[in-house]
Amino acid sequence: MPDLIAGLVAAVCCAVAAYLLGPWLLRRIPEPILDEGDTKLLYAELATPRAAVWCAVLAGLAGGLVGWRIGFSGGYVAWVALAIAGAVLGYIDARTRYLPSAIIWPTYGVVSVALVVAAAVTGEWGSLRRAAIAGLIGFGVFYLLWFVLPGGVGFGDVRLSGLLGIALGWLGWGEFVSGLYGGFLLGAVLGIVLTLARVFKRKEMFPFGPFMLAGAVVGVFAGGPLERLYLG
Repeated sequence: MPDLIAGLVAAVCCAVAAYLLGPWLLRRIPEPILDEGDTKLLYAELATPRAAVWCAVLAGLAGGLVGWRIGFSGGYVAWVALAIAGAVLGYIDARTRYLPSAIIWPTYGVVSVALVVAAAVTGEWGSLRRAAIAGLIGFGVFYLLWFVLPGGVGFGDVRLSGLLGIALGWLGWGEFVSGLYGGFLLGAVLGIVLTLARVFKRKEMFPFGPFMLAGAVVGVFAGGPLERLYLG
């Protein structure tokens, strides 16, 4: 059953944390090594009040929706942490087309520790095992896409796919499949719309991370019903 209190608590915690952490991280994460001729906005130049507000809104919305959906369950803390980091990552990717590993890798650690603790407290070791397998599958699928179709996805997307796979896998296989591939659907449909609207140039690589993150939230809601529908 949806839990309004859990959603409100997650929304407030995520919004406040992202508002404070977003600019702080932007001023401190290292710049990537660019290929010759490539340019990007400096992370530190994005550390503005506008960035703080955007990160807060995105984190509050994502955290509130997921918290409302899953309630104070075993994966609650992990998803709160992911909503905060995901909001910052989504904002950075939208502005720079880079997903900094300096944020992604520590978030792997936080989410993984939170789920291990949750499994120890609740006894949901099967969920933890499924999360680990889903993370490997998600990483492997995106790594294959990156290897076969260079330019289709960036390696930051590969790193993010494993992180999302872990969190979605904890909830169930339906959430994992619909969340991971929901990002592809959103990216394809909205990518075409934004290209036609000339927000992105044709043949220009657009930021896929925000679509992956949005797809993960969709998967939290759609995964269970779709799994039950498929299994009859």
